[in-house]
Amino acid sequence: MKSIFKYLLIVLVLGFSTSCDQNFDDLNTNKVNATAIDPMFQVNQAIISAAPSSFGILVYEVGAVQHVISPNSGVLTGANFNQDNRASTQSNWQQYYRNVIKNTKDALVRLKADPTRNNLVQMTRIIQAYAFMVLTDTYGSIPYSEAGVGFSQQIFFPKYDAQDLIYADIIKELDEASAALNASGRRETADVLYGGDVEKWRKLGYSLLLRAGMRISKANPTLAQQAVTKAFAGGVITLNIDNATIRHDANYTNPIGNTLNATEAANFYLTEPFVNFLKNTNDPRLSAIAVRYVGATSGPTQTVDRQTYDPALQIGMPMGNDNTGAVQAAADLGLASFYDFSQVDRRRMVKLTSPNFIVTASQTLLLLAEARQLGWITTGTVEEYFNQGVRAHMLQMASYDPAMSIPVSSIDAYLAANPFNAATAIRQIHEQYWISSFMNGPEAFANFRRTGFPTLDPNPFPGREVLFINRLTYPNSEISVNSENVQAAISTQGPDDLGTKVWWNK
Repeated sequence: MKSIFKYLLIVLVLGFSTSCDQNFDDLNTNKVNATAIDPMFQVNQAIISAAPSSFGILVYEVGAVQHVISPNSGVLTGANFNQDNRASTQSNWQQYYRNVIKNTKDALVRLKADPTRNNLVQMTRIIQAYAFMVLTDTYGSIPYSEAGVGFSQQIFFPKYDAQDLIYADIIKELDEASAALNASGRRETADVLYGGDVEKWRKLGYSLLLRAGMRISKANPTLAQQAVTKAFAGGVITLNIDNATIRHDANYTNPIGNTLNATEAANFYLTEPFVNFLKNTNDPRLSAIAVRYVGATSGPTQTVDRQTYDPALQIGMPMGNDNTGAVQAAADLGLASFYDFSQVDRRRMVKLTSPNFIVTASQTLLLLAEARQLGWITTGTVEEYFNQGVRAHMLQMASYDPAMSIPVSSIDAYLAANPFNAATAIRQIHEQYWISSFMNGPEAFANFRRTGFPTLDPNPFPGREVLFINRLTYPNSEISVNSENVQAAISTQGPDDLGTKVWWNK
């Protein structure tokens, strides 16, 4: 009997173990976990992350061009004192490599197997070229040819490429990708930028090609003129309806708006040079951009009942002040405190749902004005492009908030009172580009370095490291992990500091 029970037990155990093994794979497979992702979603993430919206832009680029400044030190040390703060100079590096380049490179690898998605390939190339342009304009030599391929090619320590080589390839990429877009091909309707509209993407690609060409106009005039000529022939953004706009809503808020409506609401102010420039020309954009909380003595007292948009009452914060200096500057001007200086209006222009702009009609038209002045294009007049560029930016104000709309009559009056002068064409063009790129820190910073306009006085802060910031420094994390390649770049480019000029900055 014992033997019978013994055999029965063995049979039961074997049967149970066999039944447990059946459907094992099904039981241990997550049926809701994605095993693949549509590359369009990766490209959308890249597009959204390409917006000039990182915290470091507030600390460096918008201050370097004397748009917006903070008197505070610590984490906010940067262009306010013309000092190096690598906790913030790394901002563009991390945003664009982690969130843009990583996604575009991977998407391009996976799209190779699908010839039906040619348009998405070209869209990806365009947004990737834009990201690399921001990166190289910010830092100079950067990982380019080997960047973002850690997974696909197992390159974990990418070499750095020189900026002249990077720009040559960026121009090639923008030229080829813009031309290869096909209106009869598949429309990528999930695209968050243009809904897959190929013609709008083509205009963006050629507008970036125009920007790239003008950026190197002094460093490589021959290549620059070729790029500009192709861009103009291809068709660029000349209407606000085609602006490359990153939109925000209550669920996906504007990162800079979020910062300026939260922890840093009372810490950033419009600069004296910027406010005075707009006041001196009776520019109607000042009443759209600026707000002043008259009599405010602290952040909590910057209340709605104190706010004024009256351009005559706007007062910008003088450059080069820490907290102590800002207090004295406010007292010298008869203000209640430095909280009484003008700010960019966080309830309108930099509210949580405000858009970010990558490329605008105003910027493109002003670059066309410069190209026409140089004789690189022969259609239209410099004055026409100039006036259209100014008008486009004033009309663009309404896209931030309807309350910022500027009447056409006010635009006409401004242009009549501040007419284009052929003798000062380049200066006027880039003074307007400076205004048109307000809050687009990377672009304003790059164009200011390239052209030298507007004419700004050096930051007078006593502890400044440089008169003007020419580039941002490499992240400490990159120096420690990819040291050999970083040092090779430094040995060719120059010291890793704020004063070293990038290749095109002649």
